[in-house]
Amino acid sequence: MDSSEIQKLANLAMIEIDDSQVSEVAARISDVLALVDQLQAADTDNVTPMAHPLDTVQRLRSDEVNEPNRREAFQAIAPESENGLYLVPKVIDAG
Repeated sequence: MDSSEIQKLANLAMIEIDDSQVSEVAARISDVLALVDQLQAADTDNVTPMAHPLDTVQRLRSDEVNEPNRREAFQAIAPESENGLYLVPKVIDAG
């Protein structure tokens, strides 16, 4: 990775990388990409995907309401609400 690619990535990530650190960051990113290439070279054709490395079952609790519905009380103290929804200002990042 060259310095222009590092600056482009920094701009996209909205982070500031000092010019004196560009070569170090480039080396670290190159190391990570090399590791990814190494991982992608592993043969995984006969490996079954799994959600967890241990063969365990998640204990689930019963799905029952255990607190009173206090929506009306919370909406009464909200700055703005309408039809059971909280109204918030629109936020647009022009970045």
